[in-house]
Parts: sequence; C-alpha cells; structure tokens
Amino acid sequence: MEAYTSFAAVYDTFMDNVPYNEWGGFIHSMLCESGVENGLVLDLGCGTGTMTEILAGYGYDMIGVDNSEEMLELALEKRLRSGHDILYLLQDMREFELYGTVKAVVSVCDSVNYITDTDDLEKVFRLVNNYLDPGGLFLFDFNTDYKYREVMGDCTIAEDRGRCSFIWDNYYYETEQINEYDLTLFIREDGTGNDAADKENGAEPEENGGLYRKYKETHYQRGYTLNEIRNILQDAGLVFYLARDMDTGGEVTEKSERICVLAGESGKEIRK
Repeated sequence: MEAYTSFAAVYDTFMDNVPYNEWGGFIHSMLCESGVENGLVLDLGCGTGTMTEILAGYGYDMIGVDNSEEMLELALEKRLRSGHDILYLLQDMREFELYGTVKAVVSVCDSVNYITDTDDLEKVFRLVNNYLDPGGLFLFDFNTDYKYREVMGDCTIAEDRGRCSFIWDNYYYETEQINEYDLTLFIREDGTGNDAADKENGAEPEENGGLYRKYKETHYQRGYTLNEIRNILQDAGLVFYLARDMDTGGEVTEKSERICVLAGESGKEIRK
C-alpha cells in the first residue's frame, strides 16, 4: 500500500515528540553561518509542512515538495492558518522539477531514507545540485544503518492517543539494509485523529464514545552509513562539507542514530 495515506491524518499527532522548533533553529543557524539568511529555500519531502512553516517564519521564501497528496492537504491547511506564502508541489523526490534555482535545499525527518535504491538517491542528489544556486547549500538528515540494525530492527512500538492508536512492527533486513515497518492504525470515525485539529473544529472529547476504523500501511526505509552518503553525494556532483550527530549536535560516532549533513552545489559559475 502507498505510504502516508491513512497515516497522514494522524502523522502530526504521533510526531509531537519531534523537536521541530529546535531543529528549525539549528537549520536556520547553519544556513545563516553559510550566508543564506533569506531567499528561496526548498523543503524536499516536506510532509505536512511543519518544518516548511518554521523556516517560513524565519523569513525564507519556501517551496515544499512531497509525493503524498494527503500530507500536502494538511500542509495547505497550515498555510491557510499561518498566512505564509508557501508554494507546495505534489512531486516525487526522484523526479522533482522547479521553476528555477534556490539558495538552499533542506530535507528533514529521514526523508532520504525512503529512497531505498542508491542509484535513485544519486538521482535525487543530482537534481538537488541542478536546482541549487551557484554555491547553494543542501542540508539534510538521515537515519543510520546502526539505528535500524541495533535500535529499531525487529521491535514493536505501540501508542494510544485516545482518538488514534497505532501498532508499529519493524523488520530489518541487514543484507539489504532495508527496514520494513508495518503500521496498523485505529482512528476514530468522529474525529481526524488529531486532537488539536478536532478541538478547533468543535469535535467532542473521546469519552463520548465512537467507532474506530482500522487501517494498514507498509513503509520501507534504507539505512545508510555516512561513508555511503558521502560517496553518493560525490557521485552526484555535490560537495560534502560536514556532518553532525543530530541528537547530540556533536561529532558523528559509530553509534550515531540520526546524522545531519551539510553539502553544497558544485559545477556552476558564480556570476559577478
């Protein structure tokens, strides 16, 4: 089944433990340190637009690209509430097209891990290089092979949030470096599954009863090592600048679970 269809409705509820504002501040500081304080920025794999909105709040002119129509519908609702002038495009990361170049491309929440074929990931990186301004920046994070193998692999995670619950079964195939996770979702039919959104829309609290509908989705992600990412960036024509442990902000170690990478455009001449 296509990923992020049923799950889109409850994605923000189950991602409320992600430090988006902290990550947004980190991304903003990294961009500013490299001279990108304003201008066009692409959020690649933007999902429901949470990070897109945060970066728009810092004054960037944002474009969001995602291949899930359901996720983009939620992003458009956020845009309506915030009033930010964000352009959203329904496109596959492997084939995205822009109207021109941008100062920076960002991609967060392990979006690149959904590209499970290394040749496809090279295509994504080549497109990033193509649509960056001369000297433009590419800032993204990814989950490591270590995280899938030692932390997430072959485990089950379950959460109950009242209006929605999920069971998340992980299976890691070490030879292929592929993590399969099967999501079983239970979403109340009288609400969206998102308590904040339901409250805004006047939905009643969960104690009023109601039916839950069951949905199932299967997702696949590939675990990468930093060396693999560096090599693919180089093959795609991008320049690798630095990497940081996304959880600690420090140096990358063999036990780093999420790594942030800063790379740059290469091949275009800067006009003077």
